[in-house]
Amino acid sequence: MSQHDCIITTEVVTHDQIRAICAKLPGSVEGEERFGFGVPRKGKIKGYCWSWRERVDPKKPKVINDSVLAVMVPNLSTKDMLLASDTVNLFTEPHYNNYPAVLIRLDVISEAEVEELLIEAWKCVAGKDLLTAYATVGE
Repeated sequence: MSQHDCIITTEVVTHDQIRAICAKLPGSVEGEERFGFGVPRKGKIKGYCWSWRERVDPKKPKVINDSVLAVMVPNLSTKDMLLASDTVNLFTEPHYNNYPAVLIRLDVISEAEVEELLIEAWKCVAGKDLLTAYATVGE
């Protein structure tokens, strides 16, 4: 059994659902080169989620795997805690060692769980102005 073998749910979280979630987060912009979202910071877009590039063949370039989404987490301790608590929906790979991000299997996780992870990922890169704007939306 490989790390990708898992129970498939009947509903896959789609890119359209992810777009709808990210549209609620102030300042979010969709990436142009591949699927992902970020926020403007100091004249650049700081990504908080993106499609995973998987190494399918060791002798060839990585390819985009749209069924997996990488999301930022606040720190490595949070990453370790998330990975230890959910081995079905979340995983990592050597490329992400010592980097605060986890990989989400979109074919097994619920939309509500993805939304929670995306909000936390957005908070990792959003500036104070965006965090304030988000806090006032809920009032």
